[in-house]
Amino acid sequence: MSGFRIDVFTIFPKMLDSAVDESVIGRGRRGGQLDVRIHDLRAHATGVHQSVDGAPFGGGAGMVMSPAPLFAAVEAIEPARPLLCLSPAGRCFDQSMARELADSGGFSLLCGRYEGIDERVRQHLVDGEVSVGDVVLAGGEVPALLIVEAVGRLVPGVLGNAASTTEESFSDGLLEYPHYTRPAQFRDWTVPEVLRSGDHGRVERWRKAQSLRRTIDRRPDLIAQRGGLSEADSELLAEFGLLNPAEGVARRSPL
Repeated sequence: MSGFRIDVFTIFPKMLDSAVDESVIGRGRRGGQLDVRIHDLRAHATGVHQSVDGAPFGGGAGMVMSPAPLFAAVEAIEPARPLLCLSPAGRCFDQSMARELADSGGFSLLCGRYEGIDERVRQHLVDGEVSVGDVVLAGGEVPALLIVEAVGRLVPGVLGNAASTTEESFSDGLLEYPHYTRPAQFRDWTVPEVLRSGDHGRVERWRKAQSLRRTIDRRPDLIAQRGGLSEADSELLAEFGLLNPAEGVARRSPL
């Protein structure tokens, strides 16, 4: 295949194989835009039991993933680089990192298990570490699926509508605006008039104002990262009644 290559190393290949065959990633694989390869680390282990772990030096609870099968797997397969280890000590994965990886031409993920991975793997085999957040999981497979989907959908041709990746949450540092579909009236709730007006310019401004409002209310940290509200932001919020001029701050408005 000649698609965007993603290699994933794991001791549970079936867990990943079934997932990446579904939804947009599965379509991307079948369409040739994505070349997602799942590698079984146990296939590169020696011994009758194909063990990939051992007791930690110095004692302690649990087991540690051994370096030999991990090095053997990577050296035999020569995966796409960078090779990133899933680890709580890694860089926190976000949309900007997803775009970086989508622009890289390919990358690989190493799924940890047990109590951790031999430090020599971190120092001499992988190119970096990545975390999906401050949460403890049994292994790196679920985070790997998150990263594969977040990056894979950004690869050209994977999504049918290219605009889908530019008009969504975090694309410009804001949360996405609210969406509506038919019917225009459901029970006692009506779709906002602006969305039924046919005025595309006003719709675009309304959506931006709603993104600002939603981000202020739910993720003020993202507003702070943008350097606060600009004068243009405040004017846009005021246009749709989402800014209180007397207080000089945005106020909540029903969506």
